[in-house]
Formats: sequence, structure tokens, C-alpha cells
Amino acid sequence: MSLAIMGLAIAVLLFLRVPVGYAILGPCLAYLWLTDQSLGMSLRLAAQGVNSWPLLAIPLFVLVGVTANRAGIADRLFDFALALLGRVRGSLGYVNIGVSVGFSWMSGSALADAAGLGAVEVPAMRKQGYPRNFSVGLSAASSVIAPIMPPSIPAIVYASVATVSVGALFAASVVPAFLLAAALALVVFLWARKRDELRTERFSWPKVVRTFLHAAAAMLTPVVIIGGILGGLFTPTEAAAVGALYMIVLGFVYRKVRVRDLVGIFRDTVMTSGSITIILAASALLGWILAREQVPQTVAEAMLSFTDNKVVFLLLVNVILLLLGMIIEPTSALVLSVPILLPVAVQFGVDPVHFGVIVVLNLMIGLLTPPVGGICYVMSSVTGTPVTEVFRGVMPFLVPLLAVLLLVTFVPELVMWLPGVLNL
Repeated sequence: MSLAIMGLAIAVLLFLRVPVGYAILGPCLAYLWLTDQSLGMSLRLAAQGVNSWPLLAIPLFVLVGVTANRAGIADRLFDFALALLGRVRGSLGYVNIGVSVGFSWMSGSALADAAGLGAVEVPAMRKQGYPRNFSVGLSAASSVIAPIMPPSIPAIVYASVATVSVGALFAASVVPAFLLAAALALVVFLWARKRDELRTERFSWPKVVRTFLHAAAAMLTPVVIIGGILGGLFTPTEAAAVGALYMIVLGFVYRKVRVRDLVGIFRDTVMTSGSITIILAASALLGWILAREQVPQTVAEAMLSFTDNKVVFLLLVNVILLLLGMIIEPTSALVLSVPILLPVAVQFGVDPVHFGVIVVLNLMIGLLTPPVGGICYVMSSVTGTPVTEVFRGVMPFLVPLLAVLLLVTFVPELVMWLPGVLNL
């Protein structure tokens, strides 16, 4: 009964828009009190939940993304992509996707991508005659690539909760991220194939070279971060520190960041990282309670009694995670669902790294759907588009995203190939 009351209390607090960390922490403390457990133990469990070397990468990767936004990296990537693809029919659609792929190597956050790129891409597309629904819908959908492509903040959170290798999860996410980009590009191709007027400018090698040189230093960021991790030069945490330092130096070189700006950059980083840390600390306490009540075992028995078919199980997981992602912020949904679903997935023979990619992709798609739809609200804010129109613009792009989700779910070789090649 006490566990049921705790679950109901968490659901009510989340519905009332109480900050997620506190919505989880309060009922967990009440559970400990009702079951005559030591409240002092909660502090130890919460501290153990965040006392993790890999988790140090989160504030550092957040710092990389915040600094990249302040340094105007999005503008430089956009100018280069436009110079390269300007004469292609529907070029700004491909530029939109390409810039999201490039920026994803630095931000690791869909909301940062939507905020940083949406303000650049949507006005440029509207100026060239692209419909507003299409412009905001594509910009919102392409921002999902950021938390899939490494360095991914949700992947780091999953790796901590599931105790799997961050490097392996990063490597496993590369192919799915490029599949997302390819699927969105196919939609742009089909949409623009008869719109010959959607060409922006003549191709010019001098302009390509000039914009490339303008963006070259920024494009080295993924080489420094991901190359260092996959090459064995850095751990993910060390790579995050190197990437943060490199991005700050780049901001000074570009004269977009000044010493006085560092206070604001660090403040934004602390606010974002602090909210994630509180959620993780509360989730550690929740995980202990779920384990004490044998919830994972109960769920496993229920699912195994319902089906012993791996395909049916994975379909159920996708439905559950999509629904969860529609109503709860991704980090919270992740820490609530993984301790329960992962043990069951392992019993069905699903690799924890493969399962991590499935979880993250589901929850990121949830960011595009009402009622929460965090990406859509950010896109509405930075472009001045009514959020209902953003939701309508996103709907056609959910089809390719869901197609990639099914492909990643049922063809695990796409996910596990690169970690196998790199022996991770």
C-alpha cells in the first residue's frame, strides 16, 4: 500500500508541475518514514547516486553546448552548408538537417539545438519562401539528432543508471543518428522534388572555401571530443573537459565570448546541470525503494506471463516509452523506467547498450509530441510561431522518426556494429 501511495503521489506532483527532482524525492522520503526506515539513509543513497565519475561529463558537455550557442557556431555551420548545397532543390531543408548533424557533435541536447539553430534556420527558410509549418516542423524534428549523436547527455544518464560503458553507448548511437538524418532528408527530397523555385544561390567554390575556413575550427570540435574518446586518448569525462576548454577558447577567438560573458555561461550551465543532478539523486533513492519492493521482478514476471516473444516485448516497450516521453521530461522518464524495464529486457536477451539507444530515441521522439513537447515549445518561443502550429508542422516528420525507431529496435546489428568494430 505504501508503494502505491508513493507512486500516486509522484504522479500527482508531476501533474501539478512540481519540479521533477522534488516530485520524486518527497514521496520517497514519505515512503521511508511510513515503512520505519532511517531517513538518514536517504542522504547516503542520494549521494551515492551522483557520486560517479562518468556523471562529471554532464555539466562539462552542457558547458560545451551553452558556449557553442554563445559563440555563434550555428551561424558559421549554416553559412558553410548553404554555400555547399545552395543550388540543390529544397537546399535549405538539407542545410537544416546537415547543420543539426554538425551541431549535434557539440550540444548533446535537443533543446539546445532547437534554441540555437531554430532562430537561424526558420527565418532563413521563411525568407526563401518555405511554408512556416514545414520550416518549424523540420527544424524541430532535426533537433532530435542532437541527443542521439554523441556526445549525448541522455546517453550519459542512461549509462550511469544502467551501469554500461559510456563509450560503447556513444559508439552505438552514431549509426542511428545518421539514419535519422537520412530519413528526414528523404522527406525533404519527396516534398521538394517538384518545387524548382526552392533554390537559393549559384554554387561558388570561393564562397564554399571562405565559409569552410570560417567554420573549420568549430568543425574540429567533434574530432577533439569523439575522436579522443573512440581513439582511446580520453575517457568521456576527460573528453568533455577538453571539449569545454576548446569551445571557450574558440569563443574568445571568434570574439563572441568575453570574460564578462563567462559568468552567464557558467550560470546557465550550473542551472541545467543542477536540475539533472537533483533528478539523478532522487532517482537513486527511488531505485533503492523499487529494488526493496521487488518491482523489477514483479514487472518481469507479469511481462513474461503475458508474452515470451521478444518482438512483442520490444513493441510493448516502445509504446510504453513513447507514452511516457509524451507526458514526462526525458531525464525523469529515463530514470523512472530504466530500473524497471532493463532487467526484463536482459531476460529477453536484449543487450543493455542496444536497449539504451531504444530508450533514448523513444524519449526524444516524445519531446516532439503534446502535451509536453519541450522541443515544440522552445521552437515556438524562438520563432514566434504559435505552439499549435509547431505541433502541426512536426506531425509529418514523426513518420520517418518512428520508422527509424522500428529499424533500430528490430535490427540490433545497426546499433551494435560500431561498438563491435571498436571493441567497446
